[in-house]
Amino acid sequence: MFPFFSRNKMSDAPEVNPAPAKTQEAHPLDALTGGAFSAATSGERASRIRDWLATQPAQEQLQEVFKELSGRDKGAARAVRERLDEIRRAKGQEAIAAEWAEKAQALLAAPKLNIADALAWQRDAAKAGAPLSREPLSLLKVQVADRVKVIEDLQHRVQVQREAAVLLAQRIEVLSTKPWRDAHAALELLRADVARWQEQAQELTGDASWASVEARFPPLLDASRTQLLVVWDAFQPAVAQAAAAAEDANAPLPPVPVWADELRVARGLPTEAAAAAAAAPGAAAKPARTPNKPKVDPEVRDKAVQAVRDALVVLEKETAEGHGKASAGAAAALRAVLKNHGKHIDAALEQQVHTALVAAGELEGWQRWGADQVREDLVAKAEGLLNRPEGQALGGRKMQETLRALREQWKQSDQGGAPNHGLWKKFDEACNAAHKVVEAWLDKIRADAAEHKAQRLALIEEVKAWTQEHATSGDWKAINRALYQFGDRWREGGHVGEKIFAELQPLWKQAIAGAAAPLEAAQKDSLARRHAMIDEAVALGAAPALRIDAVKALQQRWQAEAQTVPLDRKHEQKLWDAFRKPIDEAFNRKSADREKAVTELSARDRVVLDASKALEAANATGDAQQIRAAVQALEAALRGQAQAAEAAASAQKSEQSAAASVAQADEAAPAAGDGEAPAAEEGGEAAAAPA
Repeated sequence: MFPFFSRNKMSDAPEVNPAPAKTQEAHPLDALTGGAFSAATSGERASRIRDWLATQPAQEQLQEVFKELSGRDKGAARAVRERLDEIRRAKGQEAIAAEWAEKAQALLAAPKLNIADALAWQRDAAKAGAPLSREPLSLLKVQVADRVKVIEDLQHRVQVQREAAVLLAQRIEVLSTKPWRDAHAALELLRADVARWQEQAQELTGDASWASVEARFPPLLDASRTQLLVVWDAFQPAVAQAAAAAEDANAPLPPVPVWADELRVARGLPTEAAAAAAAAPGAAAKPARTPNKPKVDPEVRDKAVQAVRDALVVLEKETAEGHGKASAGAAAALRAVLKNHGKHIDAALEQQVHTALVAAGELEGWQRWGADQVREDLVAKAEGLLNRPEGQALGGRKMQETLRALREQWKQSDQGGAPNHGLWKKFDEACNAAHKVVEAWLDKIRADAAEHKAQRLALIEEVKAWTQEHATSGDWKAINRALYQFGDRWREGGHVGEKIFAELQPLWKQAIAGAAAPLEAAQKDSLARRHAMIDEAVALGAAPALRIDAVKALQQRWQAEAQTVPLDRKHEQKLWDAFRKPIDEAFNRKSADREKAVTELSARDRVVLDASKALEAANATGDAQQIRAAVQALEAALRGQAQAAEAAASAQKSEQSAAASVAQADEAAPAAGDGEAPAAEEGGEAAAAPA
């Protein structure tokens, strides 16, 4: 039902004026907050609180003001609460910052710093909410990063030293294929390079951060040193022996085959190969001749130089473009060409070849080291998926996405360097162990989907059975309520896959459409009847005389229709407004007529007053004729006043009785379902809008 106004608009009863408010005493905290507690409005109170907060009050004062203000004005107290929360967060961050600063200082003070621990410190500090951008953590973060950079630089230099040792050994090997005089000429340069290599290796091991490098790097450097010194220690005596053999024909030949053959030829002796051929059967038939030093064919030399230059161009191109795998292959190809044709090239080209090999070795070593660093980090992440603290464990979907991302990153790392099968095995085992969580989650998803599908199919069958059971029911409100309940149950039926939902949705629409068909037909008929009643209301409102009994009967019919057939709330509101509008206008016209009658009655009162004054003036003159005329005029005015008052009272009485009868009927009728039935307002006004 629609609520009536608590007081008739046309009532003559005077309103009761409220008692004047007592003067409130000033709150004790007004002086502190600048009069916030005595402010007249909430906006003014909030403004004064903000001004007071700008003075940076103490925490105790904030707590006291919040305690008093939270019960009076929650909006103004919100600013105080936010300031208290900010202070608590700041204190919490200070404690967290102190804790993580202590951990960082312990890391920096340790003689051996693990790179993984340093990276984990920054990651875990960020997760814990430590203010890394503020002192002292910002400075400690820079110090930890610098320390890690130093360690990584040491590890990179180990890789470079390893490649340099390999290249020095290759230079010695190439010199062993050339004349011994070339080796003797390059001896001092090689001695300086080997000494410089040893000095650089000693600098690495003597660095303060050498203890923090990974355990695999020191053995690599020691193995490179051992291998280089073995080759160098064998090369120096061989060169000295070759020089002595060149000066003394009786001195023993060096152990290098190329140099020994060269010295045999210089002594006029056959080479080792020729001696072996002469010792073979049938060799005595051939005449012996003293070989001279062989001269290199210019065509052979040109072909050798061209082959070396072609391999060198390929290596320099791959190295400049940063292709790690391709540069390693090009370097191997150049070494093979150099082994076959190295004795036919000049010193300038040989130096260019060694420079290119050094550059390729540095690039390959750096990319291999960088790729292994990435792989080790991925292995640690994969192993840490199942070792997370309680409360931070990853769910199935998050675990699946993380594993996909880790495997994709591993593929990218394989593109930047040679594969590392040992690390791959550890990574794959960790990923497979973590994937068991994904498998359990997928099994649960499939089981839940099957259960939800069965529930939805059961709901569809329930709707079909309900449709047959209530096919002849006329309780449209109960049917509408049941349909809404079915819809809610379908929406809350749980998650199913897109394919299953595409199969179930048409079945559901068909079932719910069959269940709603009788209600939709009844609503269509109800709409037709309501439009007809709206037309009747328009006709009643346009009539010269408002028929209260007809309005009452029409309102009762509308109310009965609204209680019987429910409609959409918004649609029913629009229909109700259209039905009410002409009746409101008719009542407004009657109110205007009543006010007009009251105005006419006031005019009659003024006529009577003027006639009375005229009679008093006639009495004062003492003229009998004037007195009689004044008396007759007064009597006529009194008769007109009485007739007008009687007509106004009769009209008001009839209107009030009609409005009271309509209101009484509306109060007796029950409320409608979604829409509300109209009711006439007290005092002849239009009915109020639905709640």
